[in-house]
Amino acid sequence: MPENTGKSPEQLDRLRRRAAFLRELEEARALRARIHPRRTRVRQLRQAMRRATYHH
Repeated sequence: MPENTGKSPEQLDRLRRRAAFLRELEEARALRARIHPRRTRVRQLRQAMRRATYHH
């Protein structure tokens, strides 16, 4: 673990909780992708189309 870079204990606790939340979120997405592969494929296609048609 990196050394304390001047962050308060509250900030460190928040970062730890955020990291745990993001890990659990990724696990949930992976589980959903395994359970509903068609929905996942459709979601990915829609996101790709949204990216392809977005203009600044």
